[in-house]
Amino acid sequence: MWIAIAIVAVIALAVIALLVTARSRATTGRLSRETRKRDEAATGSALGEAASPSDETNVDVESAEGRARADEARRAIESGTSQVPEARTGGTAAVYEPVDLDELGVTRRQFFNRSILAGSGLGLGAFGVAALAFLWPGAATGFGGKIVVGSVADANTAIGNKQPFYNATAKTYIVAYPKADLAKAKKVSAYTVPIIAGMEAGFVALYQRCVHLGCRVPWCQSSQWFECPCHGSKYNKVGEKVGGPAPRGLDRFVLEVAGGNIVVDTGNLVL
Repeated sequence: MWIAIAIVAVIALAVIALLVTARSRATTGRLSRETRKRDEAATGSALGEAASPSDETNVDVESAEGRARADEARRAIESGTSQVPEARTGGTAAVYEPVDLDELGVTRRQFFNRSILAGSGLGLGAFGVAALAFLWPGAATGFGGKIVVGSVADANTAIGNKQPFYNATAKTYIVAYPKADLAKAKKVSAYTVPIIAGMEAGFVALYQRCVHLGCRVPWCQSSQWFECPCHGSKYNKVGEKVGGPAPRGLDRFVLEVAGGNIVVDTGNLVL
């Protein structure tokens, strides 16, 4: 959890730093709005006089010259004598008028800066989401989550043959619990409400690991007990300790019966 919080904090600081840097770069080298207005007021009349034609006669002359050059170029192309019109020798050059930055909207530098910021933000965001998805715990589907170990009918069949119903994926023995002993079981403080609910359904889910040193405890058909081959710990049919160095009985998983199947929550272990 702390790792996820640290990643989010680093990403947030990086985005803030990029925004501050971009803002300083965008304003560097630009004139203020007041300065530009003063410059326009001082040079506006001069630009207007230079950019406008002297009179209407000049405009008519330039238009006539343009039409003449166009006709000449068309005739030359049609006759095949020349494909390049003659260079213009007369006329008045147009005066360049600078584009107002307010009308332009976004300058080229601003466009590239914002593009870099957007790409960096998307990259950092994708990395943050991927890191959180990697660190966030998902629903366990194997051992450590809920596992359907089998049907009630299959468990009853195995128990009818005087042996527990075993599921290797859940590492669990399903054994029957006598209903006559429910009153005594409810007095045991270690048995939580979900464990008691499984007992009332008639079953107990025993973890296969010996509580002494962790060996797998097999079922002995002849003695009708669970007997650890490592150090001789012995447990009865419902996992209670009856001998050996084990400090207690076998650990249990919470189970429930749903839709005729036995579901064992291997992520909920009760000592």
